Amino acid sequence: MKRIMILLLTLATLANVQLKAQMNGKLLPEDEITSAELKADLYWLASDYLRGRRTGSEGNNVAAKFIASQIEAAGFKPAPGQDSYFQPINFEQTQPPMSGTLELNKTAYTFKEDFIILRGDAGSFPKAKAVFAGHGMESDYAGLDVKGKVVFVMGGEAENRSNQATFNAMASKRKLAAQKGAVGLIEIYNLSFPWDFFVRYFGGSSISLPSGDGDDMGGDIIYGWMQAKTDSEEIKKMQEGGKVKVKLASSGFSKKVLPSQNVVGVLEGTDPQLKDEYILLSAHYDHVGVGKEGGGATTATDSIFNGARDNGAGTVSLIATAKALGKVRPKRSVIFFACTAEEVGLLGSKYYADNPLIPLNKTIFNLNIDNAGYNDTSIVTIFGYGRTGTDGKIQEATNTYGLKAIADPAPEQNLFDRSDNVSFAAKGVPAFTFSLGFTAFDDAINKYYHQVTDGPETIDYEYLQKYAQSYARLARMIANDPNRPQWKSGDKYEAAGKALYKRP
Repeated sequence: MKRIMILLLTLATLANVQLKAQMNGKLLPEDEITSAELKADLYWLASDYLRGRRTGSEGNNVAAKFIASQIEAAGFKPAPGQDSYFQPINFEQTQPPMSGTLELNKTAYTFKEDFIILRGDAGSFPKAKAVFAGHGMESDYAGLDVKGKVVFVMGGEAENRSNQATFNAMASKRKLAAQKGAVGLIEIYNLSFPWDFFVRYFGGSSISLPSGDGDDMGGDIIYGWMQAKTDSEEIKKMQEGGKVKVKLASSGFSKKVLPSQNVVGVLEGTDPQLKDEYILLSAHYDHVGVGKEGGGATTATDSIFNGARDNGAGTVSLIATAKALGKVRPKRSVIFFACTAEEVGLLGSKYYADNPLIPLNKTIFNLNIDNAGYNDTSIVTIFGYGRTGTDGKIQEATNTYGLKAIADPAPEQNLFDRSDNVSFAAKGVPAFTFSLGFTAFDDAINKYYHQVTDGPETIDYEYLQKYAQSYARLARMIANDPNRPQWKSGDKYEAAGKALYKRP
């Protein structure tokens, strides 16, 4: 009996030592993140029941409720002044016109073969004057009177001819044309991929931010694209300031409100001074949906784009991190941010960045987590490595769990500016994206990326465990460091950072 008592006392002492070690930072809750808990969460989020979590769908809403319940259990509270974990957003869903006509002087263009209209019905002005305005930037309107006219511009930006830059500029160019009084804006096609692909991609239903918020696309101004060589007679005449008459008509355009929500929770830090600063942990929980709306190939037996990698894996890792930080809170406060509408243009994160629930000048860092897939389970890939002074912490966190961090292997893809981190970087908040390990866009990535094959049963959960643990440890290290991350000197977002935090 005496030996049993000694054994029990010894075990109790060891437990107390272990607890003290944990509280001293030697053993932390992220060490105990298991593959089983990640698997359980991912099998739910990427299940057929949620039907691809498309923004505004019931599956998307169910996912949001699940995430909110998890962070509430972890000890996160609604943001100050909020009565729930949801930041509601009333998106606009538009259906482009079903038919249309376009004539420049006497030259006719064929709907969908030569031109498409993405928004607006043109029945109210069958004839108008055409005005050429360069690339449709503010400087291109100098000296031009476009009120009541249809503006024609070259696609994209003069300084950046990439496809992504072209897509990013679409909303702001349309908004600017509307502000100048134009009744229509037509961009002239000059992209590097086939016109038919562009028509299929943009010719269907689309989602945008609410009118009056950020990227409002300029209300109902007519907006479309046309195929025309820059040396065509009509375009040349416009460029020279000559008179060109436009006959433009369309019908079938519609729009409706599409409600969705970001999920936001706050965990107060433990340090009396640092708790007034926040680290923003983010991941998008939406995916692309079902069938034709998913954009990829379907089969006779499967039409659901489950999104286990993109971004179910990131979302469950974010939830696991919230649980770990809730058990042993860091010095800085933490914002948990699961955003919607990433797949339709980073809209959820853009909305929050324009309408933050915690002031952005108190948000010292954004650690985003997003994925297309993986082809190397010994690494994690960082979009933004070398830009925020956090490389040492990144390597230490990943090495702790037997992984190695590498920089973006495909800089030509501009992946940093294609994930939600850019919504905060553009405002000046230092940020990067923590991604599953990949070294190239190869067959291992393309087999699952935005495909119906991307189900939870295909995931390497031992690797996902190490990945989630590394993310959680990195979040804790940044939240506990008295020194704040900063943009590297010369970074394109450095000036925005100095302005946001009022630094010289």
